[in-house]
Amino acid sequence: MKDMLVRLLELPDISEKENQLGTENIVFRRPIPPEKSFVCDWVMEHFGQYWKNETESAFSHLPVNCFIAQKDNEILGFACFESTAKNFFGPTGTVESMRGKGIGKVLLVKSLLALKEMGYAYAIIGGIGPADFYKNTVNATLIEGSEISIYQNLIRKKP
Repeated sequence: MKDMLVRLLELPDISEKENQLGTENIVFRRPIPPEKSFVCDWVMEHFGQYWKNETESAFSHLPVNCFIAQKDNEILGFACFESTAKNFFGPTGTVESMRGKGIGKVLLVKSLLALKEMGYAYAIIGGIGPADFYKNTVNATLIEGSEISIYQNLIRKKP
């Protein structure tokens, strides 16, 4: 998996999409520390141990370096930033039944805006999966030679 680079100075306007999702009672916000176990358990259930660990790290900052999408008392998606490395975006994911609605786009842009507010001009999307999504959403570009990244010696659970 490669990393991608995104320029934070020209991010798309997501207000219309966020308002549209708001009409469906979908709220985007940063969770607070009392919600840590609920958010991390949800990430574990839907995306596994590695992403849960990274999400736990996001809770070591105040405000928390994570956004969630929720409807009522249900988490629909999440996006972390600067949880694994400085200026890194990820992990992020949306529950399968809600994909394609724009939730991931809103979470991505809100997280990148938070990185911009921290003073960064560029951000790294680490170990990307859907490269086309990042390219089309925020004009991210592949970083050549990034196959060997911070994840290269990750301790893995034996089968």
